Amino acid sequence: MKAQGKVVVVTGAGNGIGRAVALELLNRGASVAGAKKMSVHALSVADRKLVAALPGAVIKKHGQVDGLINVAGIIQKFVKINDLDYADAERVFNVNFYGTLNMVKEFLPHLLARPEAQIVNISSMGGYVPVPGQSIYGASKAAVKLMTEALRSELASTSVGVSLVFPGAVSTNISVNSGVTTEAEAKKMASDPNAAKFAMSTPEKAAQVIADAFEKNPFHAFIGSDATMMDRISRLSPERAAKLIQKQMASLLS
Repeated sequence: MKAQGKVVVVTGAGNGIGRAVALELLNRGASVAGAKKMSVHALSVADRKLVAALPGAVIKKHGQVDGLINVAGIIQKFVKINDLDYADAERVFNVNFYGTLNMVKEFLPHLLARPEAQIVNISSMGGYVPVPGQSIYGASKAAVKLMTEALRSELASTSVGVSLVFPGAVSTNISVNSGVTTEAEAKKMASDPNAAKFAMSTPEKAAQVIADAFEKNPFHAFIGSDATMMDRISRLSPERAAKLIQKQMASLLS
């Protein structure tokens, strides 16, 4: 389904990957809810009551809704499970998993009424390989993965396509936006010569992959060579993949 002329809801469009996706879709001729062709709806995707009112607001503004791209997500503090508060774990799941579920549940009836429609959910490389210090984040993204794959099967005979995207490392400010670090702490970590350095994709590159997934309806799409490589290794040797990530993350947990 081409983005041209379609109305697409993008969560997390205020910054990072979400913002880049909104701009990419606008460049491809879509109208974006998330300027004449764009509307902004400020809410937490974890707030089910607010999400329930969103489809009506979007349709009132744009007349229809043809697609949903769930980008909004947060990470946890870089700590082991033993040191992670229950409240922090619940907050991550409420945004990453339940936020995605809330959006899908509320928009799906409207998408099913369209001649063609598309849902794209964003998981993570951490959704298929274990990342020490981000265990609950990874678990939430693994939940998004399985829910999305099942949703695609459930909708196979309908006009609604469903795709799943796995970003690797992307250069965004997610640690600050998640309330995990301050701006000063993030800058300090970035300048630390002893900290692990990762090759990162840009938000703009991530947006191109996500917009392509919206238009082409692949089962899976990957952002970055790291996500592609770790997918292959994890399928061939899950333990080897886990050890590689464990080694890379060691400095962040020390």
